[in-house]
Amino acid sequence: RFYDAVLATLGLVRMPDNHDGGPCGAGWQRPDREWPQFYVQLPFNGLPATWGNGVQISFAASSQDQVQAAWRTALAMGAQDEGAPGLRPQYGQDYYGAYCRDIEGNKLCFVHACGLAHPDVP
Repeated sequence: RFYDAVLATLGLVRMPDNHDGGPCGAGWQRPDREWPQFYVQLPFNGLPATWGNGVQISFAASSQDQVQAAWRTALAMGAQDEGAPGLRPQYGQDYYGAYCRDIEGNKLCFVHACGLAHPDVP
């Protein structure tokens, strides 16, 4: 439910379940594009899933308002605040980001930066 709510603020929707013999999990993508896709799955090796030290998952936002909405929704869903929305000039003149840790401890970033945005992000 956490990622359903948070990723909806960025325009991503849950993909239909595809039981192709891989591990159980869920995936999200933009409804108008095949890529990028984001998955949360059980590990292939059967060991417990853990967060990575020094790992950050970043999601591109189409506006500063979208960054704020994603961050606020994440906190409302139980995420831990790791940095309120704001400009981060150390990463670029127009880098606007917000940070949190999801309910499993994974570090997430929601970012809008005109000079850094993926060409598929409006």
